[in-house]
Amino acid sequence: MSAPRIVFFGTPEFVIPVLEALQQKYRPTLIVSTPEDSKKGPSPVTRWAMKNNIAQIAPAKLSHALFGNKTFDLFIIAAYGKILKKEILAIPKKGTLNIHPSLLPKYRGPSPIQETILQQETETGVTIIVADELADHGPIVEQKKIQIEPKENGASLSHKLWSLAANIINETVENYLSGSIKPREQDHVKATFTKMLKREDALISWQEKADHIERKVRAYLLWPTCWTFFRNLRIKILDVEIGPEKKELESGTRTRLQNEMAVAAKDKLIILKKVQPEGK
Repeated sequence: MSAPRIVFFGTPEFVIPVLEALQQKYRPTLIVSTPEDSKKGPSPVTRWAMKNNIAQIAPAKLSHALFGNKTFDLFIIAAYGKILKKEILAIPKKGTLNIHPSLLPKYRGPSPIQETILQQETETGVTIIVADELADHGPIVEQKKIQIEPKENGASLSHKLWSLAANIINETVENYLSGSIKPREQDHVKATFTKMLKREDALISWQEKADHIERKVRAYLLWPTCWTFFRNLRIKILDVEIGPEKKELESGTRTRLQNEMAVAAKDKLIILKKVQPEGK
């Protein structure tokens, strides 16, 4: 039996473990990523494809013509950044699998990891679905859970979830292609949704409670990264701790606490453990 012809769609560095796992068993025929950034150059997934001598494309717009008259068995999507249209989903013989870092139907959309932390979830996981034209909507092929550590941040949780995806992708692909897995519909009534995060979403409001600010800093560590202004400079906030009651201090007032900078939130002090001037 010939090896299945698989096309992988992905962009960021954190999905590379999934690619490396696929490479060990299936070796993707083609890798599709998003266009080159004018400042950063090719995406991490494109660079990986080049390094491993795998054909790759990074089109501004996907079309059926890009795939020519070639036949493909399966498409796999992992944080590609775009929703595939019906004409693209119809190309592979066995359909398209989408890897999503949440326990669908919870947290559909582009920022599930951040929202999981913000909502104080104690568990999350990876869901692999058969993709359709709606975001993270298709039937479930596989789902695995993990526990969330109390002080988990966006970077550490992302690493855990995509490592989990890498561990289950080959067995899932094998079972799906063989027909031994029967996809099950999501409970769409229970679906929740996340939004595309912008830089402005990460501006800290010191009128908020300290525990919310602390969660926000952890959730947004990778993107969009929390920030504030200090002497007219934009400062990234990378790590904080919740301090004691703020007492008479106005929200937003800076002070020092045991030789560390702190800022008064709505109820308590926020100790700035790690900050970084923007551009550094």
